Amino acid sequence: MLPLAQVHIRDRTAQDPSCVAQNGFCPDWIRDHIGDYMSPLLRHVELTVVSVLAGFVIAFALALLARRRRWLIGPVTGVTGVMYTIPSLALFAILLPITGFGFVTGVIALTSYNLLVIFRNIMAGLDNVPEAAKDAATGMGMTDHQRLWQVELPLAIPEIVAGVRVATTTTVGLAALAFIAGAGGLGQQIITDIVFKSNIVTASVLCILLAAALDLLILGAQRAALPWRRAAG
Repeated sequence: MLPLAQVHIRDRTAQDPSCVAQNGFCPDWIRDHIGDYMSPLLRHVELTVVSVLAGFVIAFALALLARRRRWLIGPVTGVTGVMYTIPSLALFAILLPITGFGFVTGVIALTSYNLLVIFRNIMAGLDNVPEAAKDAATGMGMTDHQRLWQVELPLAIPEIVAGVRVATTTTVGLAALAFIAGAGGLGQQIITDIVFKSNIVTASVLCILLAAALDLLILGAQRAALPWRRAAG
């Protein structure tokens, strides 16, 4: 179990008195210590990916249910909207007595912030499928189930992916606070020496690069899933 936030000031004066001792931005120190950030980075990736996947599965199931029973759209949007507005620090504090310190608490909190964005985008994508496409599928003899999976969902992919992208980049940022729940991540690395600029900048830049890399990965998956759009382009 990872400890809660601890501020730890390292003795670095012997390494570079002119920069490190003054808590400055020290490229040489970063080069020599970049390996220290790999384990927190991997935990950050794990937190982000697991939370987004869990949020997508839950939101997708809710969207399919709301598609058949339209009266559920309001309640689902309301509940997930309330969860989205809870400050992250408060949500971690609420969950700690229930689920304790650790990875699970971090994932539960981060997943709750994904639901509203992904759910709304899935519903928007399905609602924006042209009626002509639906009528054509019905005219071909497709059942409602076949029309959903073979026509509506493929046409809704761009809007669904847009929601997943927003959820992913948001989660990367929020995961930096997951150390409060003992879940680790780059936030844990930042807090170990919060007065040292090189430490803060390195962990922050890794967060930004991670968000950009995951965003590009999702875009690549979208292109692979929509070959007809590549042909049109």
